Amino acid sequence: MKTIGHFVNGMHYDGDSDRISAVFNPATGVQTAAVRLATKAEIDSVVELAASAQTAWGTTPPAKRAQVMFRFRDLLNRHIDELAELLSAEHGKTLADAKGEIARGIEVVEFVCGIPQLLKGEYSGQVAGGVDSYSMRQAVGVVAGITPFNFPAMVPLWMYPVSLACGNAFVLKPSERDPSVVLRIAELLHDAGLPAGLFHVVNGDKEAVDALLDNPQIDAVSFVGSTAIGEYIYARGTANGKRVQALCGAKNHMVIMPDADMNQVVDALMGAGYGSAGERCMAISVAVPVGEDTAERLIEKLTPRIHALNVAPYTDPASDMGPVISKQALERIKGYIAEGEAAGAKLVVDGRGLKLQGYEEGYFLGGCLFDEVTTDMSIYQNEIFGPVVSVVRTGEYEEAVEMINAHEYGNGTAIFTRDGDTARDFCSRVRIGMVGVNVPIPVPVAYHSFGGWKRSLFGDHHIHGMEGVRFNTQLKTMTTRWPSGIRDGAVFNFHTGSDTQA
Repeated sequence: MKTIGHFVNGMHYDGDSDRISAVFNPATGVQTAAVRLATKAEIDSVVELAASAQTAWGTTPPAKRAQVMFRFRDLLNRHIDELAELLSAEHGKTLADAKGEIARGIEVVEFVCGIPQLLKGEYSGQVAGGVDSYSMRQAVGVVAGITPFNFPAMVPLWMYPVSLACGNAFVLKPSERDPSVVLRIAELLHDAGLPAGLFHVVNGDKEAVDALLDNPQIDAVSFVGSTAIGEYIYARGTANGKRVQALCGAKNHMVIMPDADMNQVVDALMGAGYGSAGERCMAISVAVPVGEDTAERLIEKLTPRIHALNVAPYTDPASDMGPVISKQALERIKGYIAEGEAAGAKLVVDGRGLKLQGYEEGYFLGGCLFDEVTTDMSIYQNEIFGPVVSVVRTGEYEEAVEMINAHEYGNGTAIFTRDGDTARDFCSRVRIGMVGVNVPIPVPVAYHSFGGWKRSLFGDHHIHGMEGVRFNTQLKTMTTRWPSGIRDGAVFNFHTGSDTQA
């Protein structure tokens, strides 16, 4: 059985730690590898390498940094089939889903190929007599990324290409559950011409995370994962003087108006609720039909579609949905289903009895659908992170908006309607970071920015797009005057634009 190490200073590094974590194939439940968990001393050594390399990289012309990203993009496209296979084998998602994930990551690489334009500052001449002002954005220094299992390729690609293009060095701590695709992509980035020392991948657990949060040479930390861990990272990182963005949990609602195209709604909800086994922070886990007739039509059309889901390993080209990531995740999801039943919700479709011949030890769960869910139930309040959709019936539109705004999470939401006035009102009033109109998963394209509100985000910056550039840079403003032979003596007040002399 292979042991997976790290990628340090442009090459693979086995590591010295005797602590390891098992990597499983979720479809079979069989361990396929062991990943070595970095020690604090190893983390500190890697950060020192990154800090040493960053100085020269930060002064490299942005156009030269962009050339690396152009080559990196080409290599990712060329190897996408290989990368999808590595990803699916450890995560369990279908190959089509894996390729889609990688493609969304490539879009961010394409975005930062324009980094010379993105880093342009501003200039104002003659702000006072003989005085000019201009601004520039400079790299923050060394950035750390801590990323989740559910998007082992895409989420890291949302972070480090932007950071590197801005002139930073980057240390990535990916999920130890599916590390192989990250390491292969690190090889491709090195092959694209990124100088050694600027990008490192260190596998680890809480010891590695704490080492990154405490290391004084880490200037900024980007995180995607659960709210509990994100809040911890934000508190510890900012207490140590670091800039932190922590994108966290979600409970995403889809409001279904009486005038909505129900066939379109069901198609959308199937993909948004059950794609990737529901292991997405942007998954729709709550359907909110407005009116009893809308609810009845939704249940009638949705139920047979869930029963018809083809749940199978990624090696089956007809698979709609693969297993969840681990045995622990499977048991946690089943626990929520039992809680929902006990609380009085109606379990319309129960996927717990699913068994696949030859994959009896895999972490498979069929699609589940609850009806008559109320907002006091745990299946409504908490992020289940599995293929479970809850239907919460509402009598009117206002009730739906109030429900969404009252929830502690504010990541994504959607409304399905033919009425433009209703859609416009929804977009304006709903307190959520990302909103879809007849779009179930409103993940922005790479040149816009991704992020939620409320307890779905800790920190001031969203990820990728211009918000990503701002997070990875610091603004510096210069005010200049050159000797002109005119001297009026000391000035004790602030200069203003109306001053005739500086």
